[in-house]
Amino acid sequence: MTSHATGVPVGDRALWDKASEGDETAFSELFERHAEAVWNHAYRLTGSWSAAEDLTSNTFLIAWRRRADVTLVRDSALPWLYTVAGNAARDEHRGARRRLRLLRKIPDPPVVSDHADAVAARIDGEQRLREVVEAVRTLPKAQRAVVELCLLGDLSVADAAALLAVAEVTVRAHLSRARARLRTLLEEK
Repeated sequence: MTSHATGVPVGDRALWDKASEGDETAFSELFERHAEAVWNHAYRLTGSWSAAEDLTSNTFLIAWRRRADVTLVRDSALPWLYTVAGNAARDEHRGARRRLRLLRKIPDPPVVSDHADAVAARIDGEQRLREVVEAVRTLPKAQRAVVELCLLGDLSVADAAALLAVAEVTVRAHLSRARARLRTLLEEK
């Protein structure tokens, strides 16, 4: 904005005084004059383009709201705008840290299992059990008896040996061969 009489640009203080009386054109001129500088300052404070845009908007919003309360000490509004931007950036940073601290205090929500997942897992487990039982049925009789007692029945080797009236070493040998055979059979499926 220039003075009509002299053609000299109007200073920030004169524009600010006019804006404080409600002259939107004067405030728009201040915005046009300093928005890029405030954005650059905000970018240096935040390191983020979008945060700098938000901070610049917030700075000029505060300037508009406080235009009647503030009297510029110097002829440039830029130092005051930089101060407002710096304060707003610090407030936002403190607020973000506070929100993060609060979020860390909130316990994780309980995990609610999906009924469909439970049903699918049960069906998969039942299918796998049927495959194991079918594979056990193909084992030789002595190996099948040891597997049924020790692996499926959860008996100890000593108890299985006593029940089958064989040596423990025989039960271990049958278990070893049966496990190898079952591994092969079940990997094929």
